[in-house]
Amino acid sequence: MPRALITGIAGQDGSYLADLLLEDGTDVVGLIRAEDRDGPNLAHLAGRVRLVEGDLLDPASLRAAVGDVAPDELYHLAAPTFVPASWDDPTTTVAAIAGATSTILAAARETDPAMRVYVATSSEIFGDAGVSPQDEDSPKRPRSPYGVAKLAAHQLIALLRERHGQHVSAGITFNHESPRRPPHFVPRKITRGAAAISLGLQDELRLGDLGAQRDWTDARDVVRGAVLALRHDVPGDYVFASGVPRTVKDLVDAAFAHVGVDPAGRVVVDPEFVRPPEPTQLLGDPTRAREVLGWEPRIGFAQMIGEMVETDLAELRAAG
Repeated sequence: MPRALITGIAGQDGSYLADLLLEDGTDVVGLIRAEDRDGPNLAHLAGRVRLVEGDLLDPASLRAAVGDVAPDELYHLAAPTFVPASWDDPTTTVAAIAGATSTILAAARETDPAMRVYVATSSEIFGDAGVSPQDEDSPKRPRSPYGVAKLAAHQLIALLRERHGQHVSAGITFNHESPRRPPHFVPRKITRGAAAISLGLQDELRLGDLGAQRDWTDARDVVRGAVLALRHDVPGDYVFASGVPRTVKDLVDAAFAHVGVDPAGRVVVDPEFVRPPEPTQLLGDPTRAREVLGWEPRIGFAQMIGEMVETDLAELRAAG
């Protein structure tokens, strides 16, 4: 039975990845912060996975976790995930992303040079790339501290792969959602708002630019790509994205359609939430993942949004 260590198992991606690996008989160990032990995404994993504690800002705890678990497969997903917050504390953001990735990769090589590693990077590394859609070789000009930190981690992966021959793959993940996405992210804010309005618990939903475009994929498809990348014979970098641009209004329409409510007059554009337009549209080109790994998104946009709305309806009803 292979053993896998997942950093960030308490998050959306980590918990879905644990589900997927458990299905194929993998022994799963999850790295968490002490305060995340009772997180909502972990409840269904109780008794099925082992948890170890570590912190991205504590290199010794990361080295100890990798050394003690000695996994065959290491999936490094843990990182700060709310991009705007990276402007508040760039130092911590860089340390938690680039510094922790460096520590994880070094610990993997020291523990077992044959250990396979997957690291989740981000479409934020492209920033003002000047070309759209973006593939693995597109220019990388990040426009946030988060993007800079993810690019540093991404470049470190390539350097160590070349110098030490480590089997390390990077997943350049574009926006991906699910019912396990935290509610402060815009897609979940929208699905929760649609659910609340349909139940008479809320009168309106205040959002920013409805014309803003994103490339949304289901988180379960993204973690399936992570497994395919790590288990491929040759390590590499892969874009995981739908390749389809959609607007915030598209997401609003899908969420409100699911509950049978007309969003007209109920969705209000609040100037406070409107951000400057992106200089380059972030849109992924997953050709390499499709041709090399045989990866394709399986869960459609409407299904993904519908499942998010259903989760919000259930939670709101349970809350009374």
